[in-house]
Order: sequence, then C-alpha cells, then structure tokens
Amino acid sequence: MNHKGNKKFRRKVLVEEMILDWNLEAVNILANLIVMDGGILARAVVQAYRQALTNASKNGVAQETIQNTIRRASKAMTEQEARQILGVTEEAPWEEIVKKYDRLFENNAKNGSFYLQSKVHRAKECLEAIHQGKNPGTPS
Repeated sequence: MNHKGNKKFRRKVLVEEMILDWNLEAVNILANLIVMDGGILARAVVQAYRQALTNASKNGVAQETIQNTIRRASKAMTEQEARQILGVTEEAPWEEIVKKYDRLFENNAKNGSFYLQSKVHRAKECLEAIHQGKNPGTPS
C-alpha cells in the first residue's frame, strides 16, 4: 500500500513539475513575442511617419506643416489660457489662484488624469511668472 502510494505521489509530483515547466515555457514564449512585436511596432510607426513626411513633401506641404507643428508644440501657454484653465479672472488675487490650483490639481490626482493635472500645473506656472513679474520679490 505504501509502495503504491509512493508511486502515485511521485507521479503527481512529476505531472506538477511538467505543468510548471510548460507554464514557464509559455511565459518565456509570450515575453519573447511581446519584445519582438514591440520592436516591430516601433519600426512600423517610424516607417509610417517617414512615409507621411515623404508624401507631404511631394505635395509641397511638408515644410509649412512641420514648422507650424513645431511652433504649436513649443508655444508657451498664454495668460488667457492659464486663467481659463484655473477659472480665475484678471482681478483674482494670488491666494485665489493658488486655491483653485490646489483644488483642481488634487481632483485630477484622485481621478488619475495626468494630462489635466499637467495642464493645471502649467497654468499655475504661467500665472506665477506673471505675478512675480508684476510683484518682484514676493513669494509665491
């Protein structure tokens, strides 16, 4: 009885080891596929972007489009845009701006919107620079 039970136990251990080996092999194959597909996807995106630029240059639009894109991407936030984002008027005191910033920043931190949180932060930075320019030497 003990002899049969021992064989049964060894067989069970062997089966479990085989299953574990198969699972590890499956994970290894999956990881390799993800890495290879990620590289393929990145190359495809770069190739598509290059092709779009080539097509645009054939149409004579490329340089103007590229320059406009660069200008828009590097353009700093305007005071009006910053005030709209924070919901404050031109007459709003600095304390109100900070309160609005804190509330909006925290709300977007809770809901997980990093993009909106970044916009709120950039708006505060813009208004802070303007505030310090009008009131040099004042802490923000």
